[in-house]
Amino acid sequence: MAGGLVLFAAALHVATREVLVLAAVGIAASTIDDGVIDLIYLSIWLRRRALRMRSVPAANLPPGSSWMAIMVPAWDEAAVIAPMLRSLTTRLDYPKYRVFVGVYPNDPATLAAVRSVVDYRISPVICTRPGSTTKADCLNHIWRAVIAHEAEASIRFKAIVFHDAEDVVDRHELRVFDNLIPGLAMVQLPVIPLVDPGSRWISGHYLDEFAESHGKDIIVRGAIGAAVPSAGVACAIDRDVLAMIAGVTGTPFDPACMTEDYELGMKVAALGHRGALVRIPGFAGGRTVATHEHFPATFETAVKQKTRWLLGIALSGWDRIGWQGGLADRYMLLRDRKSIVTPLLTIFGYVAVAIVLVDAEVSMVVPAALRFDPLVAAQSPLAALLWLNTIALGWRLGLRASFTAATHGWREGLRAVPEQSSAMRSMRLPRRARCGATHASALGTKVRRGTRRHISSPCPPSDANHDGAPDASLARMRVAAAVVGDVPRPGDAVRLRRGGRGGGRRRKHGDRVDMDASAMDRGGKADRGSTSARIDASASSSLSKIRREREDAACSRQ
Repeated sequence: MAGGLVLFAAALHVATREVLVLAAVGIAASTIDDGVIDLIYLSIWLRRRALRMRSVPAANLPPGSSWMAIMVPAWDEAAVIAPMLRSLTTRLDYPKYRVFVGVYPNDPATLAAVRSVVDYRISPVICTRPGSTTKADCLNHIWRAVIAHEAEASIRFKAIVFHDAEDVVDRHELRVFDNLIPGLAMVQLPVIPLVDPGSRWISGHYLDEFAESHGKDIIVRGAIGAAVPSAGVACAIDRDVLAMIAGVTGTPFDPACMTEDYELGMKVAALGHRGALVRIPGFAGGRTVATHEHFPATFETAVKQKTRWLLGIALSGWDRIGWQGGLADRYMLLRDRKSIVTPLLTIFGYVAVAIVLVDAEVSMVVPAALRFDPLVAAQSPLAALLWLNTIALGWRLGLRASFTAATHGWREGLRAVPEQSSAMRSMRLPRRARCGATHASALGTKVRRGTRRHISSPCPPSDANHDGAPDASLARMRVAAAVVGDVPRPGDAVRLRRGGRGGGRRRKHGDRVDMDASAMDRGGKADRGSTSARIDASASSSLSKIRREREDAACSRQ
């Protein structure tokens, strides 16, 4: 009996070491990959600090003179679409635009809400098929309505802007788009989730996720020349480029696609055009021009949304996109699809820790086990890997907290650390189980039904009162200094403003030059205050309550 226990303890000890090695190697590989992105971003940040580069505030840009078309797909949005449209038309500081809202024939409440906003700039577009369909299908209907409006009104839109029914639009966004397009084929502004006081641990993790993604990851993608994916909102694309994507079929979006926004950026790059995430302050020293919106506040709705993202980007995207582009594009595609494996490595790491604890307990029961070699020798490669992973974990948590604090204030930054190990991680396993089942069932289908996001009506951040007319001398600059990682053509010249000196120097570019100081400042000094301080607390609380009630009702129906 004693011999059997010793044999069992020895076998468990060996197995524990092997599991620990596999977990440490897998996590270290993912850590090195993340470290590469961090180092690239750090080099960009240091370079910009050294050059003291500053971007032109959006308020100082020349006023727009080109037509803009805004697309808003809406299914079952009767409670939120009217406030969103009123907020949008009130806030936008731009003279020439039209808003096209896609609705469905079996959703009369949403259609009535759209028509209740009496504004000649708003046009409802009724889809031919009953809802819900995919968002891509609705956008195709809106696109055809945009083309028909051009012919009827004898105008031509310069760019197509995408928004959702819960978006809180920045007043300067169309002016930024007008100045950057067609120099860029696609312009993505940052998306900032709104704080939901009633769902700190579920909706709160979206704050952390978008703060780092739109503050670092997407910036690095553009800086190394990889395709920049669209976020689906706060995004504008050159009208002619979208027409090229539409081709002879007249449908720029595949109705079977679940993440049409992600693929849009890939299609733009495949045609040889550039897209970029742009961070530019609205006013000098002001907050970044961005779109604010609500995100799911309940566990089930968050899992459903994350499942759609993972399925569309990592699994379905693998089938649809493949490995197109150059080395930088393929590396970023690999990172996008790494999201399938990374949570499994995390779970495997937890399993390894549990087995180590069991091994320690067995060694206390079986005295002979105390004479076994230690699981981790002091100077072994495994010890080095474990130290690397531990240090990297602290670095990653600190980095996520710093980006979150820069956008939402230090309290949200501190909350980002436990959120990383609670809400976000707790939904990874169920969403991957859903992904596997959904992907397997979808392989033989042609059209996938859309998964609707249930949100509350927009609660806009207040705008500070700023005076000052646009500087006419900036008209020639075309806000070139607002693009992160811009790659001027050989021979182009860009004036670099030296902070605090008012002067500049002119230099030639044959290589990449990073031009947006506000991007490296992660939103500028004004953004280091709490975004939630700019939101009306009572209204936000009541709207969040409405949203949670809608989510609960939707989940019970499903």
